[in-house]
Amino acid sequence: MIKVLARQIGEYKKTSILTPIMVLGEVILDIIIPLIIAALIDQGIQKQDQGAILFYGAILLVCALVALFFGTMSGRFAAIASAGFAKNLRGAMFKNIQSFSFSNIDRFSTNSLVTRLTTDVTNVQNAYQMIIRMLIRSPLMLIFSLIMSFTINAELALTFLVILPILGVGLYVVVRLAHPLFEKVFRTYDKMNNVVQENLQGIRVVKSYVREDHEIGKFKKVSKEIYQLFSKAEKTVAFNTPMLQFCMYTTMLLLSWFGAHLIVDGSMSTGELVSMFTYATQTLMSLNMLSMIFVMVLIARTSSERIVEVLEEQSDLKNNEVALTDVADGSVEFKNVSFSYNDDPEKMALKNVSLAIKPGEVVGIVGGTGSAKSTLVQLIPRLYDTTQGEILVGGKNVKDYDLVTLRDNVSMVLQNNVLFSGTVASNLRWGDEQASDQELKEMTDIAQATSFIEELPKQFNYPIAQGGSNVSGGQKQRLTIARALLKKPKILILDDSTSAVDTKTDTQIRQGLKTKIPGTTTFIIAQRINSVMDADQIFVLDHGKIVANGTHDDLLKTSDVYQEMYDTQQKGFGSHAE
Repeated sequence: MIKVLARQIGEYKKTSILTPIMVLGEVILDIIIPLIIAALIDQGIQKQDQGAILFYGAILLVCALVALFFGTMSGRFAAIASAGFAKNLRGAMFKNIQSFSFSNIDRFSTNSLVTRLTTDVTNVQNAYQMIIRMLIRSPLMLIFSLIMSFTINAELALTFLVILPILGVGLYVVVRLAHPLFEKVFRTYDKMNNVVQENLQGIRVVKSYVREDHEIGKFKKVSKEIYQLFSKAEKTVAFNTPMLQFCMYTTMLLLSWFGAHLIVDGSMSTGELVSMFTYATQTLMSLNMLSMIFVMVLIARTSSERIVEVLEEQSDLKNNEVALTDVADGSVEFKNVSFSYNDDPEKMALKNVSLAIKPGEVVGIVGGTGSAKSTLVQLIPRLYDTTQGEILVGGKNVKDYDLVTLRDNVSMVLQNNVLFSGTVASNLRWGDEQASDQELKEMTDIAQATSFIEELPKQFNYPIAQGGSNVSGGQKQRLTIARALLKKPKILILDDSTSAVDTKTDTQIRQGLKTKIPGTTTFIIAQRINSVMDADQIFVLDHGKIVANGTHDDLLKTSDVYQEMYDTQQKGFGSHAE
């Protein structure tokens, strides 16, 4: 885990190294200052030597100023290094997430990935800053303070050796008890993010059904769960403070008792006892800081494990060593394809599917809800890989293509496709970054989107809100169709992507596709039979199997399932099929 995280330090190695160097300088001066104070008391104040007072006072001032400089620089370098480390972590995680297949994302869930990119990275950032600064300073201060204490008076310094094991065992017990609780906390954070995300995405539904109180209740429940877990963890960690205070006050009492006897006996000076008190304070404050660091590292350990899981996750979709970089045509062939989302042979979404599509054909896919229509077409651009069988595009297995090449030649338009923050034009240019204004208009003409775009303020420069919330469902679908067409794909997949437009517009879009891009193989998944009536081939799916295929006229004669769908829809429009 540490090796994986350390690779993300990157260009911030220099500041990460300079931080402990600055800390070392600060510690050395902090150790020297009590000796100077002891000399000031013994040689200057007690002997009433004005020259010695001025001499040791000047040295003390210089040491304090230099220590302040080292401390300031160590803080500055630590801040730069930790912020840079966090930036690199987020960048590496986000980059790796972009390579994930749908199944990889399903394994983590969107909400968990968001938590790992935000809360978990922040925890690791804070811990890293403490590690390169305070985790260096505290042990050094502890060691040097103990050495100086033994140098001044070995018998009195033995007091520390009695207290340190007690504190060490106490810290170990706290860590062992608190770590499992913090693991539960971060898993619960994922649940809370899920509640928030669902609420914000479905806010219109929430308000239309007047379910605000219900949603507030859901949020309060998960928020209370986090509170309870965090409180329990913090209560466990809180034992650090009284345990440390007990050790500190016990040490001070022992030093005062034995030190007073040593001064009376003449084996120790007043200045030396003051130094011992200073070193005792430094020793115990170092232990206090170490306990705080342990708590932070404890929290960060859980976050680190979650981050490393994302960094080490490998996409289950990979290119071959020699991947094809050219798609010959838009032909598609399924050979005995079966697919399971969980790689469970007992739960196949698709079962032994075989079909052959020629380049430029228009293919209709119909079937009831849950018949795996969307699953079928998602296998073509390798959003998922087949469990059994193979899929050929342009006469080659899709697994032999470079993923970028394959997906550049396959455009998908989903029913619930997404628009991004920006303008109409910037969203369309997702299909082709270099597309001219003329090309944008040509594709929006085919998608029947030009008319409503020209009515918008600023037209193609009209700002689109996050998720496309300021355009209607039908407008969004038409924009995403135009965006897909700008890729000039060899295969176009319309996955129920005209469900939000009226039948007249649906017909005009299909006519435009047929006349303006005749060489593109087009898959139309539809609930409405009218949307696929003119297709060259229509495939009827039922429970993951192709139960019939042919033209519209053929299926009316040969397929009971298709006939029933057609009759039902025609009755819905107020007429009966002939």
